[in-house]
Amino acid sequence: MAAAPNFQTEMRQLLRERVIDTARRLVVTEGWGAVNMSRVAKEVGVSRPVLYKEIGTKQDLADVVIRQEVDTFLFGIAESMAAHPADLLAGLDAAVEYTLRTGADNTLLKAVLAGRSDADTSLLPTIMTEPDPVLGRAIAAMTAGLRAQYGLAELADTALESRTETLVRLALSHLFQPIGPIERAVEQIRLVSVSIFG
Repeated sequence: MAAAPNFQTEMRQLLRERVIDTARRLVVTEGWGAVNMSRVAKEVGVSRPVLYKEIGTKQDLADVVIRQEVDTFLFGIAESMAAHPADLLAGLDAAVEYTLRTGADNTLLKAVLAGRSDADTSLLPTIMTEPDPVLGRAIAAMTAGLRAQYGLAELADTALESRTETLVRLALSHLFQPIGPIERAVEQIRLVSVSIFG
């Protein structure tokens, strides 16, 4: 017989989800500069001490919001590759295209990249320059996904991770600084995919 869900654990999870949703909504509608712990606590309906105990600092809140967004991307990327179980290059193309198309429509990413003031741009380093929560997690998830989906037994773990990192960095570059149509970016990245995996 399965253990009954722990009420306190469920409530903490619900609180966490509401905090993330509230912070995300504020970033999208008003920018990161509008997010402060007092406002989030008030809108969620908890005290500041409870919010600090559950989440931590404002930077911790940023990390949690971004981490959840990255998880959504990684799930879609895994599904994109799974649609091509026997064709590595087609799976990579699908993953790249999913990333770029989803990113182009992602309201949180648009809000962060369009930062309206210095206070708004403080999220940019979390996304673009720190190894976590975006780059490091994407490399690890993609490496594991490629190994699970395609085997690639001829590649040692370090070689696979290095090649995956190259593609992830390239895809993120196109995502964060698009300069042309998505189809062109997918073609450019495919040239690299073919050269390192083909």
